[in-house]
Amino acid sequence: QLKLVESGGGLVQAGGSLRLSCAADRTPGSGLNLEYYAVAWFRQAPGKEREAVACISGGEPGSNGYNYAPSVKGRFIISRDNAKNTVYLQMNSLQPDETGVYSCASPPYCVSSRMPTGGTYWGQGTQVTVSS
Repeated sequence: QLKLVESGGGLVQAGGSLRLSCAADRTPGSGLNLEYYAVAWFRQAPGKEREAVACISGGEPGSNGYNYAPSVKGRFIISRDNAKNTVYLQMNSLQPDETGVYSCASPPYCVSSRMPTGGTYWGQGTQVTVSS
């Protein structure tokens, strides 16, 4: 199975930036190559439903498809480094209402027509807190 580990969360002031990482566990026998999987970032704010904010399709950089939630388009950038078995989410101009737990997952697809709604494999999540 694919084991995902997020990192990079923390406390940031409104208008600030954070970069989250989603790495596939390289422990022998614990994970597969992330290169072949679509990956999505989800966030769940307190009292709100979980929502997908960005996704990237599998394959080599330069050949990937992307999609972003309207609320983050132009501010968030998702990318992947297959050599490091890692997907990143660069988050800029963060606002307090974007506080929540951010998790990466492996959805069955990442297409431009709609955002993924779930995933087969999930990381444990990383807390992002944006102060006003």
